[in-house]
Amino acid sequence: MRGGEKVLESLCELFPEADIFTHVHDPAQISATINRHNIITSFIQRLPRAAKFYKKYLLLMPFAVEALDLQSYDLIISSEAGPIKGVITRPDALNICYCHSPMRYVWDQYHDYRRSAGRMTRLAMSLFATRLRIWDSVSATRVDHFIANSNFVAKRIKKYYGRDSVVIHPPVDAAKFHIAEAQEDYFICFGQMIFYKRFDLAIEAFNQNGRRLVVIGRGEQEAALRKIAGRNISFLGPQSDAAVAALLAGCQALIFPGVEDFGIVPLEAMASGRPVIAYAAGGALETMIDGVTGVLFHDQSVAGLNQAVTRYDNLAASFEPTAIRAHAMSFDKPVFQKKIMDFVMRHLAAPGSA
Repeated sequence: MRGGEKVLESLCELFPEADIFTHVHDPAQISATINRHNIITSFIQRLPRAAKFYKKYLLLMPFAVEALDLQSYDLIISSEAGPIKGVITRPDALNICYCHSPMRYVWDQYHDYRRSAGRMTRLAMSLFATRLRIWDSVSATRVDHFIANSNFVAKRIKKYYGRDSVVIHPPVDAAKFHIAEAQEDYFICFGQMIFYKRFDLAIEAFNQNGRRLVVIGRGEQEAALRKIAGRNISFLGPQSDAAVAALLAGCQALIFPGVEDFGIVPLEAMASGRPVIAYAAGGALETMIDGVTGVLFHDQSVAGLNQAVTRYDNLAASFEPTAIRAHAMSFDKPVFQKKIMDFVMRHLAAPGSA
């Protein structure tokens, strides 16, 4: 249940009778709200170990997407950061894409992904990335309206697809989080451990400063990160929603060192009344107020992050938990749902809406 799945969950609440089409479905990993829907999977579901290694089947995804039969639907909303927007719909259907990002691994982060990949993956990327870019651009023409999850992503949609978009920020489910009476002496790094989230930067910085860091989540970099972590750094793995809420409420601050398209995790920390120490790029620039809801740093390095931790220490007494939570409430789930429903109804009502 990462950011994209939380957006899907909010859409499911808006459209409780909607069918869901996806490549792979693992009921154990998905919320009851989503599991209550009729879920149809692509042929990738039937491939070996697809639930765990679905990313390995990326080259098959355009074929799988186009094989999905959506001819009986007059409204299609795709929540995507990959090929799913390429579904083929009937001409009179309204096709809306809520875009978390154009495919990072073939566009702006292609070289970063390639450098971090294994030898065979690098070879495959060299051979097939151009074809994926062409398909991605062509399939964008099948979308009637784009919604971007941030201004940062809206610029990328314009750059790579040549399309305008409306920005509707993803939701934070503020009701799941609370302000604690007191905080303990630890910081949190929380999310999926993949290279662009820069957990390595947080660990190296806290190795140096000696402060206590709690790491929550899983990911392909976990083993490597554990090897370089000092004794002051704890890895808790995935945690329940209740445990995450308690840990966020009790921490000093959230460490957010990567560049995110938007980033719901910082808003979850803010909904807990806790400040965020974030790299000043991407979605963080749209959700944070420097010196009010946390500290932004502009040098994405160990020294830059540790300078931000020092600045946090100097400002710690001035951070007001109720004010931080009030800021997060402007991104609350009901706000998101109203904006989405207004957008959908406006375009459904427009003559020749599709």
